Amino acid sequence: MRAHPILLIAGSLLCGFGALAADKKPAAKPPVAAPAGSPQQSIGAFDDWQAATHVEAGQTVCYAFTRAKSASRKLPGRGDVVLTVTQRAGARDAVALNAGFAYAANAAVAVQIESASQEFYTAQRYAFARDGHATVAALLKANGLTAKSPVAKAADVVDSFSLKGFKAAYDAVNKACPVK
Repeated sequence: MRAHPILLIAGSLLCGFGALAADKKPAAKPPVAAPAGSPQQSIGAFDDWQAATHVEAGQTVCYAFTRAKSASRKLPGRGDVVLTVTQRAGARDAVALNAGFAYAANAAVAVQIESASQEFYTAQRYAFARDGHATVAALLKANGLTAKSPVAKAADVVDSFSLKGFKAAYDAVNKACPVK
């Protein structure tokens, strides 16, 4: 399965948008968005996960991502639903979910990683793990994840993600972007 370059850019930028919700978790350094058409380098495909890099402000950014396997219902005009784990030199284990629609202000997404429950905070079209390290630790031990997202004036939508291949993709991005 080959990822579309626009989706790779969107997936890689997910964690940069987390800084927009500064009242929730301040960023150590403001993110710099990769320009549209920024060259992407695939690291590889790992079962249901992809791994890639791109250069942002002279620094390599590495990320692993997957698309939702299923949704509890269809929403008109909804874009791709993508779960991403991003590694930057100054920020490790940033976990984000692109819902494919804009969340209401101050919404929360209930994430279930097998028996572990977590709440993600939201900003625009994205939901972010409050504790990326704990989320990654849970992802490494699990087979699946579900995210229950609130939808304005409608019933919540539940998206399911496979974690098959996550460990290999995560190892690949950590090798490509080692801790400095």
